[in-house]
Amino acid sequence: MSLDHPPASVDEVAQLLASQQYIAERHLSTTLYLAMAMSRPLFLEGEAGVGKTEVAKALAAGLNRQLVRLQCYEGLDIANAVYEWNYPRQMIEIRLAEAAGEASKDRLEADIFTDRFLIKRPLLQALEGTGRGPPVLLIDELDRADEPFEAYLLEVLAEYQVTIPELGTIRAERPPLVIITSNRTREIHDAVKRRCFYHWVDYPDKERELEIVRCRVPQAADTLSREVVAFIARLRKMELYKVPGVAETLDWAASLAVLEKTALDPEAVQATLGVVLKYEDDIARMPAGKIAQLIDDVRTDVAGMR
Repeated sequence: MSLDHPPASVDEVAQLLASQQYIAERHLSTTLYLAMAMSRPLFLEGEAGVGKTEVAKALAAGLNRQLVRLQCYEGLDIANAVYEWNYPRQMIEIRLAEAAGEASKDRLEADIFTDRFLIKRPLLQALEGTGRGPPVLLIDELDRADEPFEAYLLEVLAEYQVTIPELGTIRAERPPLVIITSNRTREIHDAVKRRCFYHWVDYPDKERELEIVRCRVPQAADTLSREVVAFIARLRKMELYKVPGVAETLDWAASLAVLEKTALDPEAVQATLGVVLKYEDDIARMPAGKIAQLIDDVRTDVAGMR
């Protein structure tokens, strides 16, 4: 499958993601299908670790397209996101031209502000595409970038183009498939969201998370997988600084499998809490007695899942 022949239905989108071991719920598959069919950016918002970035990775692999990733951070600017001029090479070119007797400033300027002196960053790379066709452009964790960068994105998202003063407007012949993610550490401006289709990526229910674990960690025993999923579900109901996401569920199931565990036991849970909980205060809320009680509750939950 390719972007020349994108998925023809919501079911095909779900199948494409499943082929890359991404188990998507129906609403996500529907929104993603519409975004591809109508050439609209897709804005994915949700807690960290619920699988937003993995959507873009699965799409790129399933569609056999290049993944161009722009990782956002505070202070991100045009030079790092879009383009910058190769000033050292331009200076060398100027010195060589002067040595050769070139006196026309207009001609010299035309010579140095050309494509061969342009350093292309992710946004420009995505608009120009590759021989493999329009790529999947992942603008990851936009909430980490500053608001002025959001404003710059508006032209890219609405017109699939960027303007370089020395060269003019560069427009994509075939729009990339744009996936924007946000962990909602701050609100993204409405102007960005208006240009996108929107989907909130929530924690999966236990049945779907179990399916994800079975798909991504097949080496884990079935009882262990069920108990890990049920234990994580209980943790998410607790007052924690940071509840575990799907990424932590997968890491924990894989870690316990490496330890050759076929079911949860208090000692193993205590020893591997750092795989699941990433803050000391949260780990401190899990004394031995609490862990033992949770395991008993989990086994009751698992009996109801069968």
